[in-house]
Amino acid sequence: MAQERYIFDATADNFRKLVLENSERGPVLVNFWSPKTGPCMLLMPRLIQLAKEYRGRFLLVMLNTDEFGTLARDQSVTSIPTIKVFRRGKVVDTLNGAESDTRLRVFIDKQVGVALHAPHLAALQAFHKGKVEQAVTLAAQAALDNPEDFRIPLDLAKLLVLQGRHHQAHELLTSLPAPAKKNTETAALLTHLGFILAAQDAPPPAQLEKRIAVNPGDLEARYRLAAVKLIQNEFTQAMAQLIEIARHDRKFRDDIGRQGLLAIFNILGDNNDLVRHYRSLLQNALN
Repeated sequence: MAQERYIFDATADNFRKLVLENSERGPVLVNFWSPKTGPCMLLMPRLIQLAKEYRGRFLLVMLNTDEFGTLARDQSVTSIPTIKVFRRGKVVDTLNGAESDTRLRVFIDKQVGVALHAPHLAALQAFHKGKVEQAVTLAAQAALDNPEDFRIPLDLAKLLVLQGRHHQAHELLTSLPAPAKKNTETAALLTHLGFILAAQDAPPPAQLEKRIAVNPGDLEARYRLAAVKLIQNEFTQAMAQLIEIARHDRKFRDDIGRQGLLAIFNILGDNNDLVRHYRSLLQNALN
């Protein structure tokens, strides 16, 4: 499973050296997980992505509790997923469950010494206290004060989504410079917001299907029909429209055919039969 020089798998034999000894030099996050538990499988790729983003500012260690249950119990792990942070050979913080990306970042930032600006930190704290409106206001101020920090508008967009303010969240993310919009998390959220807004404003599906039958090159109709089907969790129909968009015009809505399919692939997972089928079709369309 280890993919980077700062992501490792723990065993009973290497735990002391990998976790305890390395924790003398910096924070070590141990993810106690099981391949049989859904939340664990949802959390793991997000932790791996964060470890890559932080580029070794913490060591990420995976411990499979199915294989090393005794070791997990020795560390007082009673539920999974559980993340424990080790510093200087001792546990200094614990997080239980598959928390949101925002909560994970706050948890990690406490350990790696990332200095959040006061309004940004206050916004996140207000959000976790259930004061969403106050959190949005504080995050907006933080974004104005620190335009170079792309985490701030991303966190603000997530807060706006939670309030149902999808238009504002979409406008915020589309206003970011190109490098920020290429961030994996930002691009995914922007794609999902685009689908939500397109579905809200879309004509009835029957009308869209009629437009496509008359003109198969009506990519706007295909996009809106894909958005409606995606919101209704009708993934096959949504993917069928997106692959046609990818085949017709890669420039349409900033390559939304490809980007939309990738977003759905991420939702369904690589082992899904639909994903395997449409990934193959997408590769053929792009070649």
